[in-house]
Amino acid sequence: MAARVVTVAFEGVEARRVDVEVQLTTGQQVFVIVGLADKAVAESRERVRGAFAGLGLSLPGKRIVANLAPADMPKEGTHFDLPIALAVMSAIGVIPMDALDGWAAMGELSLDGRIVPAAGALPAAMAAGAMGLGLICPEASGPEAAWAGETRILAPRSLVSLINHFRGSQILSAPAPGPIVEGERPKDLRDVKGQEQAKRALEIAAAGGHNLLFVGPPGSGKSMLAQRLPGLLPPLSSKELLETSMVHSVAGLIARGALTRDRPFRSPHHSASMAALTGGGLKAKPGEVSLAHNGVLFLDELPEFGVQALDSLRAPLETGEVMVARANAHIRYPARVQLVAAMNPCRCGHGGAGRGACGKAPRCQRDYQGRVSGPLMDRIDLAVDMPAVTAADLSLPPPAEGSAEAAARVARARALQQDRADALEVADGLNGRAEGAFLEKITALDTPGRALLAQAAEAGRISARGWTRTLRLARTIADLEGADAVRRVHVAEALAYRRTTTPGEESFAPMTRV
Repeated sequence: MAARVVTVAFEGVEARRVDVEVQLTTGQQVFVIVGLADKAVAESRERVRGAFAGLGLSLPGKRIVANLAPADMPKEGTHFDLPIALAVMSAIGVIPMDALDGWAAMGELSLDGRIVPAAGALPAAMAAGAMGLGLICPEASGPEAAWAGETRILAPRSLVSLINHFRGSQILSAPAPGPIVEGERPKDLRDVKGQEQAKRALEIAAAGGHNLLFVGPPGSGKSMLAQRLPGLLPPLSSKELLETSMVHSVAGLIARGALTRDRPFRSPHHSASMAALTGGGLKAKPGEVSLAHNGVLFLDELPEFGVQALDSLRAPLETGEVMVARANAHIRYPARVQLVAAMNPCRCGHGGAGRGACGKAPRCQRDYQGRVSGPLMDRIDLAVDMPAVTAADLSLPPPAEGSAEAAARVARARALQQDRADALEVADGLNGRAEGAFLEKITALDTPGRALLAQAAEAGRISARGWTRTLRLARTIADLEGADAVRRVHVAEALAYRRTTTPGEESFAPMTRV
């Protein structure tokens, strides 16, 4: 006697089809799971045995072999419990043999027969729909899986309710998608006194999706400003919401199917490892850069991160994805993020000038800033030096403009970018990601602007990558002004925010405004 149930195995945010084949044969009474299963999958036989006992059932006194095909694909996770149990029940006649036709299944079992949540319900439902199947998943995961659209969803609380449904004595209704919830109220720029240049840079970064670095002594407001960036960004589009939710689903971060249109804001501690930042580990889970997909990755105390961990971000910042390589698999995660970083000028925090100046300057400053590699620094579009906040700044009344006014300007600038992208039939028109012919088309410089940019390049102050990023930044500055063309003044401001590619040298300061 044999039975088959469809389930999925996860490779990044992709769900691959797996056929669970259960065969009952005569011989020694044993329950074997084969098909390149990890420890959690191998333990499914005990959870299935316990769940059957909780229902008053017993496994047949035969040799039970559960094959997870294809056998050369690694299988990880506890969500194989339910399909294995269903295949066994079908094989022994507890549920009709044809009842599972047209369905895929995923979920973990408890020893009393309840079906408990497992990560990945949303990508599993998407994959099931693409295969023309419905999805059977835990009740708690039903609202999340229902976001897959047209895919049929069954979300039983226990094996008993699922058995009754297939026997016709109980009808399970399809779950509704979870709610769209509001995140925490974003912090307002009105709370920040002084630092007008840094606020300007924050607005430019928000308008074009550019990477940003704040450098300043402790208490100058670096983290305050970074935490207010989400309040300037527009909500996630429907496409972005689905992409981001797929990553969060695989990571098990979606509760009861509740999604939010707020852009992710991830702020890992500087002790984070390379695997924590970019993904990996024992089960190759998504890292912080993927959990921040379509949002902001904030790295406070930038030089305190490990050198290898920081440099592992270089490729994701360029390509918008992370490839986690393993001996038996290559797992891809999306990682299109806006990097915001903050750092002190040196280890003591104050640098070589002003009150509390470092007595070891400039060597201390050069050594500390030199922990950030030149190639990573070259990927930062705006670098802002923030002076210490004075008593005069703190005594000022709250600023007249806050996040609402800045967000309105950001929204107008992004609308211009989207209109250009639609006119030129480009999928992603955000300036911070523009490249190739599209970038050349939207940043046709006037003669003085091109001469200024060429002068900076010839002087060795920007690399080839810096040339491209300066063009993108100048286009964003022009968009904030509502200007059709990129002029010399826009290029000059963009160059003023650029740093040279060799940190730790005297030329590490921002370029002089031309």
